[in-house]
Amino acid sequence: MKRFWLGILLIAAELVVAMGSANAADRHLEKTSHINTILQRGELRVGFESGHGPFAITTTAGKYVGFDIDFGHRLAKAMGVKFVPVNTASEGLIPALLANRIDIIMGRMTITQKRNLKVAFADPYIVIGQAVLLNNKHKDSVKSYKALDDPKYIVASRMISMGEYTIKQLLPKATYQRFETETDAGMAVINGKADALVYDQPFIGVLYAKHGKGKTVFLDRPFTYEPLGWAVNQGDPDFLNFLNNFLLQCKGDGFYEEVFNRWMLSLEWKK
Repeated sequence: MKRFWLGILLIAAELVVAMGSANAADRHLEKTSHINTILQRGELRVGFESGHGPFAITTTAGKYVGFDIDFGHRLAKAMGVKFVPVNTASEGLIPALLANRIDIIMGRMTITQKRNLKVAFADPYIVIGQAVLLNNKHKDSVKSYKALDDPKYIVASRMISMGEYTIKQLLPKATYQRFETETDAGMAVINGKADALVYDQPFIGVLYAKHGKGKTVFLDRPFTYEPLGWAVNQGDPDFLNFLNNFLLQCKGDGFYEEVFNRWMLSLEWKK
């Protein structure tokens, strides 16, 4: 009987030690969270790539505006720090985050498993997908993206983009033409130099409304699932928790709906 109670006491002692170690680990995580660095610096360095309406664009006065920029300002305000925009080419965003040149990526980044091996993503703040802008000459013969999987069709997109990746994965037989910008790729379709553009649905919607009516057909139903998320460095659960609760607050107090309507459902911003 004595051995039994001695065993119980030993197990209890081990549990106390384990709990103490766990609490110490939790306190260490809290102290090392990047949130503390941001608060001490008094600045939130937000990485994005300008030139992708309606997510992030540069006005003629040199000011950054857009769907993502509004959330960047709101996040900095919620943290009580200054918003510092860091315009960076899309392929340089993750390297900039890993090198601590920015604190967070808030630039229409699609959550993929490959990227998730390098960075941590908060919950998706919007879900988009790839859509098709089709030259008018094919309006009767092409009713779906699947019909474009043929060498006779020149399908355009921006290099190093989800559009390019989608074409290579889902339309491997198509004749792919890559461009430096999505606008150039879209204008090639509008001007009849390419047959179709595969790119993000919101961008195609804006391009169609501004330049494509009467010259193109907008197959607006997305055929891929692409959740966009804010990215931070791995190993920081406190920062991720803050971002997820921040997003919930934005959706609950009407801010998200206001910003979504301004940038996604209206073209007034282009003025």
